[in-house]
Amino acid sequence: MHVKNLECSFCHREYEPGRLHNVCTECGKPLLVRYDLKRIAKFLTRQSLFARRSDIWRYRELLPVRREDNIVTLGEGWTPLLHAKTLGESLGLSELYVKDESLNPTQSFKARGMSVAVSMAKELGAKKLAAPSAGNAGAALAAYCAHARIGAYLLMPRDTPRANIIECEVAGAHVRLMDGLITDCGAEVARLKESEGWFDVSTLKEPYRVEGKKTLGFEIAEQLAWTLPDVIVYPTGGGTGLIGMWKAFDELQQLGWIGEKRPRMISVQAAGCAPIVRAFEAGDRFAEEFENAATVASGLRVPKAIGDFLILDAIRESEGTAVSVTDEELIEGARELARSEGIFASPEGGACVPAIRQLLARGAVKPDEKVVLFNTGSGIKYLDLFESRSKARKTPRKSALGPAMRP
Repeated sequence: MHVKNLECSFCHREYEPGRLHNVCTECGKPLLVRYDLKRIAKFLTRQSLFARRSDIWRYRELLPVRREDNIVTLGEGWTPLLHAKTLGESLGLSELYVKDESLNPTQSFKARGMSVAVSMAKELGAKKLAAPSAGNAGAALAAYCAHARIGAYLLMPRDTPRANIIECEVAGAHVRLMDGLITDCGAEVARLKESEGWFDVSTLKEPYRVEGKKTLGFEIAEQLAWTLPDVIVYPTGGGTGLIGMWKAFDELQQLGWIGEKRPRMISVQAAGCAPIVRAFEAGDRFAEEFENAATVASGLRVPKAIGDFLILDAIRESEGTAVSVTDEELIEGARELARSEGIFASPEGGACVPAIRQLLARGAVKPDEKVVLFNTGSGIKYLDLFESRSKARKTPRKSALGPAMRP
């Protein structure tokens, strides 16, 4: 066990790691896991990873589970980092890469965080896990809880994509649909958790989902031969992946595996729900709730993120930026990824394409820089959305074969 303690990300109060915790009891901010990295560096080397398993647990010493038999895994992680040559050529980028998270169990990056969170819940004795979800997080929680034989309780906005709702129900989760946004569902989880005996695994309201997400940073570094890209473009709702990667880079440097260089972190949001973009442009450290949030990209429809200051700190420390794109642009971006690279991206992943085009136009990204875009999930869960947009684009036309064609 290489965990030293849990630490509040804001006020730095320390907590014992061997029991269930949610947020800091002093300031209500997220807790982060701190490791004895000096000790780990004495026996864990980059070379020691070569023969290891191809999932997030290849980084076993840098994850918090104490006992091997408490690990709950479905083979998550070690997803491909694809050189997007065709899309790169169209954009004028020679080194454009896509980290394709749609190949995870439950077809999204949420599998990483839920694998670690459910593993720790099992180790620490939790019997019922609850979370709000607008889609992929719920599907991942349902699957990992089923594998661990732990109860899953999900509160989901009524307009959550039907595929996600069915996924959760088929895996045996208890699903309740609500009017409103994910923040309304989160408030209901908080209201009911004591009386229902739930442990709340909402985004950044427990310390372990971010530990699973940080493996994104480990993998990018390893897949690029222990270098980091110049730019990372990340679709941001709750922002756990961006926060996790920033934490991962710091840990890798402390291990002596990488140097001081960091990518510029680019947060991408939908124009109809862009609290991080608005706060970044205003120079604020915290983001006000985005009222009347609306976007077809359900994973980006997070009007208030508890880790807002961590996202904004990482953007500024890296000299990055935050941009927004319209729903029409992000859907077209997903189509462009599919046509050019064969990646059927989620709308959230599609948002990265117009974002990088926007950044190139303003000179914030140079054509010779190494850029990594994130596709966080599969477009297969949004078929109704893509189908409705396809029908709207079609116009009647005569067949090129002519009317005389007969069997």
